[in-house]
Amino acid sequence: MRNLLLVMMLHAVLSLAQGVAQTASADPVFEGEAQRVVTGLKFTEGPLWMPAGFLLFSDIPANHIYRLGADGQAAVWREDSGSSNGLTLDRNGCLLACEHGHRRVSVTGVDGTIAALAERWEGRLFNSPNDAALRLADGSVYFSDPPYGLGNRTPEIGFQGVFRVFVDGRVECLVRDFRKPNGMAFSPDQGQLYVADTEAGHVRAFTVGADGALAEGRVLAEVKTPDGMKVDTAGRLFVTSTDGVVVLEPDGTRRTVLALPETPANCAFGDADGRTLYVTARTSLYRVRVVTPGILPGRSAAGR
Repeated sequence: MRNLLLVMMLHAVLSLAQGVAQTASADPVFEGEAQRVVTGLKFTEGPLWMPAGFLLFSDIPANHIYRLGADGQAAVWREDSGSSNGLTLDRNGCLLACEHGHRRVSVTGVDGTIAALAERWEGRLFNSPNDAALRLADGSVYFSDPPYGLGNRTPEIGFQGVFRVFVDGRVECLVRDFRKPNGMAFSPDQGQLYVADTEAGHVRAFTVGADGALAEGRVLAEVKTPDGMKVDTAGRLFVTSTDGVVVLEPDGTRRTVLALPETPANCAFGDADGRTLYVTARTSLYRVRVVTPGILPGRSAAGR
């Protein structure tokens, strides 16, 4: 009788384990492990998939923007990047760069001319713009402004905040109570803005009003030293951290973590189908295929 009970208990445990495994594999996030594409750089950041079909990314200390070629080789795309960090596109498809060196957000025109999109708030220079996200409804640009790129320079703004640049050039401070604001991304419907606070160790979510204003934020999830982030079409957040790439459900529940040999700083979806996640991690660039497409720059979830 005792042996029969043990067999029944073992069968129940095995059935439960099999059920959990089936549930976990029924909706996977990553297809296999991440592969190192490029290495030997200084500190990679700001990956961005371009509509023309290639990836750009920053190397902050090298003061370069690199282009990843179809042959898997990285070549310098811009020599003097202003020590750019985060990169994104405006609604015209022009490159926006958060430049630590010049303490500004720049825009590259269709003719290749580089100009300041925003470099001051109330007459004061920014700290060192870090990451940016585009609001499709009106073309305004939201960006974070921590002091990471200041070096020995004196800050002119006495806080680390999140700002918004309107298409007419006006700059508005939206939030000023961050400890170290960093990566940011909109939800698929752009009704939420997610902002990482690296020093506070969490990701905050702000409801975006019809006019683009932010309601009081809430802590969506605790993440160890969160950095850059992106969102897929299902609304999941892919947050880089010292743990790896942490995947959060829209409600903040931790789904899984992609471990990497180096600490990742930022990520971006790319390739024609939006199903490759590119990850900048210290001296290298990695990529991994994902099941659910990500939102590509300048597009909504519907338009990818």
